[in-house]
Amino acid sequence: MLEDVEAVILVGGKGTRLRPLTLSAAKPMLPTAGVPFLAHLLSRIRAAGVRRAVLGTSYLAETFEQGFGDGSALGLELTYVTEEEPLGTGGGIRNVADRLTAETVLVFNGDVLCGTDLSAVVETHRRREADVTLHLVRVPNPRAFGCVPTDAEGRVLAFLEKTEDPPTDQINAGCYVFQRKVIDEIPAGRPVSVERETFPALLAAGARVWGHVDNAYWRDLGTPADLVHGSADLVRGIAPSAALPGPPGERLVLEGAELARDALVFGGTAVGRDVRIGAGARVEGSMLFDGAVVGPGALVRHSVIGYGAQVHDGAVVIDAVVGDRAIIGAHCELRHGARVWPDVALPPHGVRFSPDV
Repeated sequence: MLEDVEAVILVGGKGTRLRPLTLSAAKPMLPTAGVPFLAHLLSRIRAAGVRRAVLGTSYLAETFEQGFGDGSALGLELTYVTEEEPLGTGGGIRNVADRLTAETVLVFNGDVLCGTDLSAVVETHRRREADVTLHLVRVPNPRAFGCVPTDAEGRVLAFLEKTEDPPTDQINAGCYVFQRKVIDEIPAGRPVSVERETFPALLAAGARVWGHVDNAYWRDLGTPADLVHGSADLVRGIAPSAALPGPPGERLVLEGAELARDALVFGGTAVGRDVRIGAGARVEGSMLFDGAVVGPGALVRHSVIGYGAQVHDGAVVIDAVVGDRAIIGAHCELRHGARVWPDVALPPHGVRFSPDV
């Protein structure tokens, strides 16, 4: 257990491009698998034995404190620190330094969904007597990320930018263990990137920077597609969380939702409160926020339907985002990353993506 370790979570950046389409004044924290996304990370931190966490916030900072309070309901003590201007990852860590009391600090990027064993990461850090330890994951296509090569013992050798010919499939997973003295040495009051400034400087100075490499579940939720798939993985139990408001399965249905008996809802779909799904509708691997309506015979696949939005009879919505209170008229067809802004109303047959045959 990690009672002597504190956590820092960097949250509140503008994050996923889904946010402008779906944020409601009444529901400011983006729900993922039925609860605010951050609740999943907080539940894993608590399960690992950490008792105190500091949230470094900026964008819509007040909503986090309103949503989680002092953390007692989660079994945590939460403290909030707001950035007055964007400080980057390193600057954000330094900005919370005066609220820390532990010598060993777990740091998380708040827009990453991960299933690694946090106790194992800290154990690697302590066994190696590291100054900083990075959680590294192996990905099928490291060209899309910067990569982090290590030697045979796991010591970090370099931080490399994206390249068409990466020397390793290991990437930075957005979870770190810092010794407090390293945090105090980060320049204060200005933007700092840990990837481009802090970590390379530590390597150049001969500091002990280690990698903890595993094949745990990992997904960056910076795009709507990743958010939708991450939510589905949480609902199905593929991504671990102690905050899921129900047993894992093919769908998660919150109170007040009404599903027609012959509606097919599966693939890790999260169905919000007071949602209505009509007869013969098919909803696969999607996020339906509170009050959404999916009409009879409609098809919704790998999509987000915002608060109070309506998808009318026979409409098709695939790999798309429908903003709060928008209306998709009967037999419209949206595909391939389409975005419908809040309060927009598309008339019946008004949009079609596939050719008539």
